[in-house]
Amino acid sequence: MKKFEIVTEADARQLAVGESIELLPRGHVTPLALDTLRSRRVQVVRAGEAAAEDAALAPPADIRRVVISSDHGGVALRQSLAAFMRGRGLAVTELGGDAQTPADYPDVAAAVAKLVARGEADAGIVIDGAGIGSAIAANKIAGIRAAMATTETIARYSREHNGANVLTLGATLVTDAEARAIVATWLTTPMKEPRYIRRLAKVRALEEDR
Repeated sequence: MKKFEIVTEADARQLAVGESIELLPRGHVTPLALDTLRSRRVQVVRAGEAAAEDAALAPPADIRRVVISSDHGGVALRQSLAAFMRGRGLAVTELGGDAQTPADYPDVAAAVAKLVARGEADAGIVIDGAGIGSAIAANKIAGIRAAMATTETIARYSREHNGANVLTLGATLVTDAEARAIVATWLTTPMKEPRYIRRLAKVRALEEDR
């Protein structure tokens, strides 16, 4: 990201459409440059801060509503995690059928992802055999950043660094106790660093280029 102490109109005209720039402390933008920046949709971020539009991309830090679903292979883990989260005082919407009714991971992942994308849930969890397919499917929904985690460290990084709003788990890869620890870490890790949040705007731009 380019850094400026002062942004002139000449500087602004050299920037790419949709680019983000950083304005150093006590820096300023000239009036003519400001008009050019707006017309070129250039985001100006003050050092140490995330642009308001970018900040809105970060997942809710205070998660209260969770939607969880699974294919037929993840029913037992889904039910266990739903009870675990309700015990922590969260409002949990549980989707999915039973272990005897086959279900395809793209369908269950899309159902969760769409609720999160519409803001009807603060976060989503999807379970299949390995968690990989559900992550791939969920990420096809605009606004969704799904990550598969097998450890608490990955869960924490997926939230803190990548702003994941959907967690996918593999029922064959983690035990019930491991899954609970992963979920607890994931739900309680906020995304705060401006430099991480700004990168979500670039992720959004990739969606818009489809």
